[in-house]
Amino acid sequence: MAETRKAFICGYPIAHSRSPMIHGYWLKKYGIAGTYEPIEVAPADFAQFVAKLKANGFVGGNVTIPHKEAAFQAVSRRDEAAELIGAVNTLWFEDGSLVGGNTDALGFAANLDEYVPDWTDVGPAVVLGAGGASRAVIQALKERGFKDIRIVNRTIARAQELADRFGAGVSAHGTSDTGELLSDAGLLVNTTSLGMAGKGKADTLPADPGLLPRHAIVTDIVYVPLETPLLAAARKQGLRTVDGLGMLLHQAVPGFEKWFGRRPEVTRELRDMIVAEMSETVSAAKK
Repeated sequence: MAETRKAFICGYPIAHSRSPMIHGYWLKKYGIAGTYEPIEVAPADFAQFVAKLKANGFVGGNVTIPHKEAAFQAVSRRDEAAELIGAVNTLWFEDGSLVGGNTDALGFAANLDEYVPDWTDVGPAVVLGAGGASRAVIQALKERGFKDIRIVNRTIARAQELADRFGAGVSAHGTSDTGELLSDAGLLVNTTSLGMAGKGKADTLPADPGLLPRHAIVTDIVYVPLETPLLAAARKQGLRTVDGLGMLLHQAVPGFEKWFGRRPEVTRELRDMIVAEMSETVSAAKK
């Protein structure tokens, strides 16, 4: 009988995570003897939790908010993406040592690859926000050859920190410059929480997609709701749009492969299952 391999996702809070559904789907689909469980870990308990992973029988797991920076410090070694982004979202063991990786940049790029394969040829990119998520987006853009990446943030100093971190071709701007920056941009990426369910007014836009050229692509890393106000406005302008759910699905692939020994596929069936669950959650919240 095959050994049951145990993986996890930890965060604080963690009840909202869709990762157990994703990995549970793959475990069932491929007939793998494994588990993937959500574990709520308070920040004060994170170091002890990580120290006991092997003793508790885990082969690895995912780390989400607010533990990604703490995980970066807790591992023995990090992959290149984690080093560049400054955060860890995936843990696994190699030769007895705990290794940390970051799959967010891969997930972001794979999502666009799936829906707009020409996205790397559209011209300058504007990235809204300068938080942790924007680091992964900028990393993906640099890896895919973007030479002009414009970070827009309310606090220019935070945007400048990222511009300095990623170097040539990355510039920092305040929100008052957004209109001018969009006029020749080919890709607009929202990494802020504006448009997320429960965050501000439902019609608040982080930028006006009407200022973009006709060939531009607009994507939002937010996936609840699936079509954010920004994506809806861009679609009405006739622009191509990509929602954020695919990033979540694709970033899960490398971890599953490391823990369970099989590279899973992101399929329409998996996406439809997550979308259906999201719709049920929204319906239940309205009752």
